Amino acid sequence: MRKTLISFFLLMALASSGQEAITPAPLPSVPLPPALDRVLRDYEHAWQAHDAKQLSTLFAEDGFVLTNGRPPVRGRQAIRDAYSKGGGPLALRALSYSTEGSVGYIIGAFGRDATTDSGKFILTLRKSGGRWLITADMDNTNRWPAAAAATTTTQR
Repeated sequence: MRKTLISFFLLMALASSGQEAITPAPLPSVPLPPALDRVLRDYEHAWQAHDAKQLSTLFAEDGFVLTNGRPPVRGRQAIRDAYSKGGGPLALRALSYSTEGSVGYIIGAFGRDATTDSGKFILTLRKSGGRWLITADMDNTNRWPAAAAATTTTQR
């Protein structure tokens, strides 16, 4: 019992010492079939070019963008408007994917370059006219926003 209590207090001391948790190694990338890879490459190119119009054409007419810390955006025009001031360096990589008939998904990671992931995403897809379109793009960063971290810490 005494060893258990000592271990417990040592763990508590380490946990409250402010030391960062060990960051796990990034998950490995998986190769995508060409038609799905095209979705990611076209997304990268449009974002890098600050081309909201081109980026919005990658989405289904009724597609969604679900971004960290922002309300949902629905529809190509709203997506174009939401991305009108977006753009810059972007590297996307796939972690997993699946398709069945005319629906599919890509789970992936993103960063400013191909060496470091700063967030993750899920793209849900629908094939229309022989082309994969994004029906929903949900992404978030790998870091806790300060307000969320404070709320989460006080609730535990």
